Amino acid sequence: MKEAMLYEKAGDGKVACRLCSHYCVIHPDRRGICAVRENRDGTLYTLVYGKVIASHVDPIEKKPLFHFQPGSRSYSIATVGCNFRCFHCQNYEISKYPQEYADIPGVAMSPEQVVEEAQRAGCGSISYTYTEPTIFFEFAYDCARLARQKGLKNVFVSNGYTSPEATRLIAPYLDANNIDLKGDDDFYRKVVGGKLQPVLDTIRLMKELGVWVEVTTLIIPGYNDSEEFLEKTAAFIVSVDAAIPWHVTQFYPTYKMLDRPRTPVATLRKAREIGVKAGLRYVYEGNVPGEGGENTYCPSCKELLIERRGFSLARIGMKDSSCSKCAARIDGVDMP
Repeated sequence: MKEAMLYEKAGDGKVACRLCSHYCVIHPDRRGICAVRENRDGTLYTLVYGKVIASHVDPIEKKPLFHFQPGSRSYSIATVGCNFRCFHCQNYEISKYPQEYADIPGVAMSPEQVVEEAQRAGCGSISYTYTEPTIFFEFAYDCARLARQKGLKNVFVSNGYTSPEATRLIAPYLDANNIDLKGDDDFYRKVVGGKLQPVLDTIRLMKELGVWVEVTTLIIPGYNDSEEFLEKTAAFIVSVDAAIPWHVTQFYPTYKMLDRPRTPVATLRKAREIGVKAGLRYVYEGNVPGEGGENTYCPSCKELLIERRGFSLARIGMKDSSCSKCAARIDGVDMP
């Protein structure tokens, strides 16, 4: 165990956690909503520090990040736990584990070992992903600081419920964040167990603090596929920065949403059209390889710049981060 960051004493042995936007007040011998931060005698501990439940070398496009070191590999890690209860969670076996079992599983790793493994695999970055990185913040923070010293970049794949306090603390070491914008406020309350506004605030604050941001919306038929919601989402992203890539992604039945069908490609195509019409420069259709919606086009002349096949880059029509045809600058980090 390790003492947690970002908490305050709250009297009568209670502690007030300031890590995420739930702002849990945790009684003695109890855990927060994430189930991996425990109050022991008035001190808050993280139970997952250095307990890695998953580690893989992934293409950066899998995060998905399309305008951040395209074609590179990212050493990806997670611990168990999450601060949401999404009915459609794709990694529920590890995200929900602490709610169902008393133990905290994982392979012991130090930040030094994580960075060494990333370097050994020839990765350009470390991604804190699979579950919600905010809930293993202390470990991610220590890994990120060391990774920055060693010349590696750091990536969050996040639900965006990170508190402003935690956001400001991690931002100097965080290079990119793909944040889920899942639905309207009703969707967050009923399906996710949270609120929309903190997510919007995190997207805006991350961008203001200089973190490269991409946004993903998993479109679930009957839940968040209305034109009204998609138009509002696109308008919000444009209000932050029209250069933020928006990934509108196909849902497939999983966990507690086995009764929902896969998202029709036509719905993704419509969402992409809405995003482009709203003024977004880059909108992508996710989880449907081969349909052409995952390619990058120049926002100025519409030239095909990066052709993607699954997580691989099949063609690059760029030079020095610019369109090879009209020389327009293409937004991103370490672009070709």
